[in-house]
Amino acid sequence: MSVVEEDYTQDGTVDLKGRPILRSNTGRWKACSFIVGYEMIERMAYYGIASNLVLYLTKKLHEGTVKSSNHVTNWVGTVWMMPAAGAYIADAYLGRYWTFVIASAIYLLGMCLLTLAVSLPALRPPPCASGIADKDCQHASSFQVGIFFFALYIIAAGTGGTKPNISTMGADQFDEFEPKERTQKLSFYNWWVFNILIGTISAQTLLVYIQDRVGFGLGYGIPTIGLALSILVFLFGTPLYRHRLPSGSPLTRMVQVLVAAMRKWKVKIPDNLNELNELSMEEYYASIGRSRICHSSSLSFLDKAAVKTGQTSPWMLCTVTQVEETKQMMKMIPILITTCIPSTTIAQTSTLFIRQGTTLDRSMGPHFEIPPACLIAFVNIFMLISVVIYDRLFVPTIRRYTNNPRGISLLQRLGIGLSLHVIIMLTACLVERKRLSVARENNLLDQNDTIPLTIFILIPQFALTGIADTFVDVAKLEFFYDQAPEAMKSLGTSYFTTTLSIGSFLSTFLLSTVADLTRRHGHKGWILDNLNVSRLDYYYAFLATLSAINFLCFVVVAKLYVYNDDVTQTKMHLDMNPASSKGNAGTCQSTPQPDVKS
Repeated sequence: MSVVEEDYTQDGTVDLKGRPILRSNTGRWKACSFIVGYEMIERMAYYGIASNLVLYLTKKLHEGTVKSSNHVTNWVGTVWMMPAAGAYIADAYLGRYWTFVIASAIYLLGMCLLTLAVSLPALRPPPCASGIADKDCQHASSFQVGIFFFALYIIAAGTGGTKPNISTMGADQFDEFEPKERTQKLSFYNWWVFNILIGTISAQTLLVYIQDRVGFGLGYGIPTIGLALSILVFLFGTPLYRHRLPSGSPLTRMVQVLVAAMRKWKVKIPDNLNELNELSMEEYYASIGRSRICHSSSLSFLDKAAVKTGQTSPWMLCTVTQVEETKQMMKMIPILITTCIPSTTIAQTSTLFIRQGTTLDRSMGPHFEIPPACLIAFVNIFMLISVVIYDRLFVPTIRRYTNNPRGISLLQRLGIGLSLHVIIMLTACLVERKRLSVARENNLLDQNDTIPLTIFILIPQFALTGIADTFVDVAKLEFFYDQAPEAMKSLGTSYFTTTLSIGSFLSTFLLSTVADLTRRHGHKGWILDNLNVSRLDYYYAFLATLSAINFLCFVVVAKLYVYNDDVTQTKMHLDMNPASSKGNAGTCQSTPQPDVKS
C-alpha cells in the first residue's frame, strides 16, 4: 500500500485546537467568504452610525458645528485607536479568533444600547416644535447625553478587538508557501475592500434615508439585528478557519530589545555576525512556533541587544530574530506618521462636508429630498469602481513594465494617494468659495437659508476622496500587514487603524484651534454655527497646504525605506542549506521582495 502524504499548511497556521491543519479542507476564499460576510454587515452597522452622527448631534441633541464635529472625530479617533489594544491581546494571549468573538459580543451590546438610546422617549430629548430654531429647542439632559455617548464608546471598545483581527485573520487564510494561494493573497486586500464597500454604501444610502425619513430608532435597529446575524455567520465558518497561535506579547519583546540595546550601548558588535545570539530553526518551530528572521543592516544600533556578554536575562540578551522583529516594526513608524494627515482630511467628509450639504438645495423632484449624509456614499461608490479598475486593468498593464506582482510598490501606491489628497482639499476650497459667493449675491446669510445651488456640487470632493482611498487606505492596510513580522501581524494591522485614529484626533485639534484663533481680536472666525457667513474655504486651503507639506515628507521617508526580505524565500534557503539553520545569524541569506525600491 502506498502512503499518501497529507498536504498540511507550511506557514505555521493550525486549527482551533492548535493542531496542524490540512490545506485542502480549510482557508482560501472559501473560509474568507464567512469573514467577509461578517465584515460587510459590520461596515453597514458602523457607517450607519458614523455617516449621520454629526446631523443627529446637531438636529436631535442641538449641538453647534464645532462641538458636534469634534464629538464625531473624537469618537472616530477612539474607534480607530482601540485596535492597538485588541491586537496586543490577540498576539499575546487569546489569539485572533477568540479576541474577535469576545469583542464582537461587546460591539453588539453597544449597538443594542445605542438603539434604545435613540428610541425610548426617556433617553432622548423631545422633538423641536415647528417654527422653533434649533438653538431654542430643549437640549438633551446630562443623563440622556451620557447614555448616548456611553453606548457609542462601548461600540468603540468592541471594535478594538474586531477591526485589527478580522482583516488579519482573512489574510491568514492564504498560505504564502503555496504558489497559488500566494498569488491570491496579493489581491486579497483589494477584494476585501471591494466587498465591505457594499455594506458601507448600503449604510450611507438606505440606512441614512431611513434615519432621515423614518427615524433613528429603526435606522439603528436594522444594523443591530444585522450585526447579530453576521456574528452567527462568522461562527458558522469556524471549521474552515486557519489560526495562528498567540506568541507572547509583541510589545514586551520590542521593549526588551530597546532596554537591552541601551544597557549595552558601550558594547561593540562583533565583526562575525555568527557570534550574535540566535536560536536554530528547529528551536523556533518547536518551542516558539514561528520562523527565524535573518539579520539586516538597518537600525544596526539595536544589534547590541543580541551581543553575548554572559548574562542571559531577556532584558539583557535577545535573539537576532527578536531584534529584527523590533527593527521591522520601528522602521514603519515614519510611514505611520506621514500617513496620518490623509485621515485628517477624510474626517471632513463625515463632518464639515455634510454640514455644507445642509445649506444647499437637496430636492430631487417635487416630493423627494436627498439626505446630506447620503453624499458619503459617493466616496465608496467611486472607491468601489476604482478598486476594480486598479486590480483588473491597472495592475496587469503596469506589471508588464515593472515586473512587480503588485504592478507598483506599496509605497508608490501610497504616494499617488497622498498627492490626490492635496487635490481633494483644493477642490473643496473652490466649491466652498462658489457656495459662499452665491450666498452673498442672493443675500442668503441666515443660518437657516438654503443656497440656490444643488447639493450635487459637492460630489467632486467626495468622488476624489473615494479614488484617493483606493490608493491610500488599501495600500496602508496591506503595507502594515505585509511588512510586519510573522508574529506581529495584528500589531502591524493596528498601525493602520492608529493612523486613522491620530488623523481623527488631529482633525479635532485643528478644527478647535483654528475656530478659536480666528475668532480672536474681533474677527468673525472661519468656522461658525452659521456656515453661510463662515470661511470654510480658508480652512480647506489650510488643510491643502498641510497635505502638500506632508506629501513632501512622505517622499523623503519612502526613499529611505527598505522593504523586508521575503520570508518564504528565506525559509526555502534554510531548508536547502541545513548548515545555515544551526543558530548562526551571519550565514542566513535571503532573497529580497520584488518591492525593493520605494
